[in-house]
Amino acid sequence: MSTATHLDALHEAVTRLDAAWSDAGDAADLDRAALVAANAALGTLQRVVDGLEAEVAARIAHESRAELGAESLAKEQGFRTAGQFVATVTGRSSGEASRLVKVGEATAPRSDLLGVRLPAKYPAVQAALGGGRIGAPAAGLIIALLDRVRLKISADQLVEAETLLAEKAAGLSLDEVRKLLTHAEAHLDPDGVLPREEAARAQNRLVMFERDGRFHIDADIDVATAAPIKVAIEGHVTAVLNARAHALAPDAPDADRRTIGQLQADALADLAAHAIGCDNDAPALAGATVIVRVGLDDLAGGTGYATIDGIDQPISIGSARRMAAGGGVIPYVLGTDSEILDWGREKRFFTRAQRLALVLRDGGCAGCTLPPSMTRAHHIDWWNRDQGRTDLDRGVLLCDNCHHRVHDNGWDIHIEGTGVTAKVWFLPPPSVDPQRTPRLGGTHRYNLAA
Repeated sequence: MSTATHLDALHEAVTRLDAAWSDAGDAADLDRAALVAANAALGTLQRVVDGLEAEVAARIAHESRAELGAESLAKEQGFRTAGQFVATVTGRSSGEASRLVKVGEATAPRSDLLGVRLPAKYPAVQAALGGGRIGAPAAGLIIALLDRVRLKISADQLVEAETLLAEKAAGLSLDEVRKLLTHAEAHLDPDGVLPREEAARAQNRLVMFERDGRFHIDADIDVATAAPIKVAIEGHVTAVLNARAHALAPDAPDADRRTIGQLQADALADLAAHAIGCDNDAPALAGATVIVRVGLDDLAGGTGYATIDGIDQPISIGSARRMAAGGGVIPYVLGTDSEILDWGREKRFFTRAQRLALVLRDGGCAGCTLPPSMTRAHHIDWWNRDQGRTDLDRGVLLCDNCHHRVHDNGWDIHIEGTGVTAKVWFLPPPSVDPQRTPRLGGTHRYNLAA
């Protein structure tokens, strides 16, 4: 993508912003439709500027390379390095400026030793960045991943991975891009999962100390070890929140008003007290279960990797086997004991087997990806109004917030396929998107293989 095309995208974004702002003095004067339009235009504008800034930063770095000595552009401008020059002028940190230079170098056109122009190192990322579909931070994360795996996969696989990542990253937040890349790296380099996991496990620590009348716990634990802790605490908190939502007098002076942080601390204390007492009367965990996804061939052969619902970082097959040997862990395979996953109108509520199957399919809230312990199984077709059926393919996992958003604001849900491999699509109302462009939900939005 040429700089002229970058500038065209920049002018288009400015025009859209100007149209959205119109005669308003400031943001307080914008109605809701104008706010949405202005926010979208600003997002595109920021991403396009990112692309141009990265291109300029890379060129500054080229004109400031060490072999130029005193004729270095950065030194001529009074700076020690190109990164310092870029950081000072743009107001970024030195780390951000350095990452910007790397993005520019990986997406700018190149030349061979004879001066012949070559395409960018990563042209798909360049096109997505220049077109305003992804920003420089997301581009930098994608480039870093591709650099790590480029010697471990074939050239065709690298091109395919770059294209898919650039496409999937569009429309995602930076946190979601990180989650996408975590899954992608395990898919592209499954042999690297175990070494990364062993390195992470070697750094495990938990420090406890008392100071100023307070007891402090500071923990840093690998994901496989932490999964039961996370699920147990979330399950306990969810049970308390459910009880609070159905309280007869929620506004009573003695009503439970603990924050999430307080609830999590109390959950840890309750679970520890139960373990010490071990009276076989476990505290309520709202059906909390650790669910490990792993392919049967990988499990049998010891290859590949596994994932834990509600946790981004994949785990090795060895960890999956160890977890499956313990209690409170459900493996990927369900329904092998002829469990009924479709009940039609016979049952009002989804069964535990159905909920576990939905967890496998959706990975948590299909809308916002909250972990499974913070979701409920909901009918896509309302039970009373639409005579909805309690069938697996007519159910979806949603947190309370996404449930209200779907039902109150006119969103529709479409299930593509059947069983636990089906995809969940959200169709926005015309007021949000006149074209009602489907938005992919659940774990498939982060699944490179899909």
